[in-house]
Amino acid sequence: MSDTTGTGSGRPGTHTRLGVLKTYKLFVGGKFPRSESGRVYEVTDTRGNWLANAPLASRKDARDAVVAARKAFGGWSGATAYNRGQILYRIAEMLEGRRDQFTAEVAAAEGLSRAKAAARVDAAIDRWVWYAGWSDKIAQVAGGANPVAGPYFNLSTPEPTGVVAVVAPQESSFLGLVSVLAPVIVTGNTAVAVASERAPLPALSLAEVLATSDLPGGVVNVLSGRTAEIAAPLAAHQDVNAVDLTGADEGLAKELETAAADNLKRVLRPADATSDWSADPGTRRMLAFLETKTVWHPMGV
Repeated sequence: MSDTTGTGSGRPGTHTRLGVLKTYKLFVGGKFPRSESGRVYEVTDTRGNWLANAPLASRKDARDAVVAARKAFGGWSGATAYNRGQILYRIAEMLEGRRDQFTAEVAAAEGLSRAKAAARVDAAIDRWVWYAGWSDKIAQVAGGANPVAGPYFNLSTPEPTGVVAVVAPQESSFLGLVSVLAPVIVTGNTAVAVASERAPLPALSLAEVLATSDLPGGVVNVLSGRTAEIAAPLAAHQDVNAVDLTGADEGLAKELETAAADNLKRVLRPADATSDWSADPGTRRMLAFLETKTVWHPMGV
């Protein structure tokens, strides 16, 4: 009698199962394309052991991501703050259900013990919740009624800047990414995020959560590959309104800031390389990508 259960020891009813390797892809416009160039690069753990092949995004992929982010901006910025908060909270809910997966990926990416990796994943989940709570409150911090000499109401209200290119932290593959991405989108901006070049896998897995969390396609787009190669066309792109250079080193940050000056983008310069991503983030990153609109209205008689 032949063994019909697959490759194995030859005994009926036994077989050796081959693992299903994960294929990581980019996240653009709510879909998961491979790089248009077809290129990939090897991702290893801190000991040099192979983990996976990640897509090597091209300049064309960066331009496609900007198009997707611009297309999504109108609907996302027009959504109520309460609705945006609900969606960010939903992201946290889904991450909680996949906590073990992200713990394993962060441990491998950053060379941490399982306990330390789990603590960073928990902090990242909590950060989504924290920013979700700010969604309908930041307007009170950034806006208000202004005193004027005359029979007018003078009101200042914050509005999202637009499409923001985010260079994610290199050393904090998941918590750092969430800490720079969540404040961009909670205020109504859309984002093109360049994942950590050395450790992109947690970011690419986060995209899978975002795709099934009620977040509209194109609000967040995730690219992996060579940071300088992807960030350069984003900084120079005329339809990108702001750039967060947190994950760029000093030399690259200077080049990107120069490129961004062509159309007067808002630029958030790199924080100290030893930033403690577990610390209270405050409101600085949300305020960095908001514009203030002031309206004058005559008082009724």
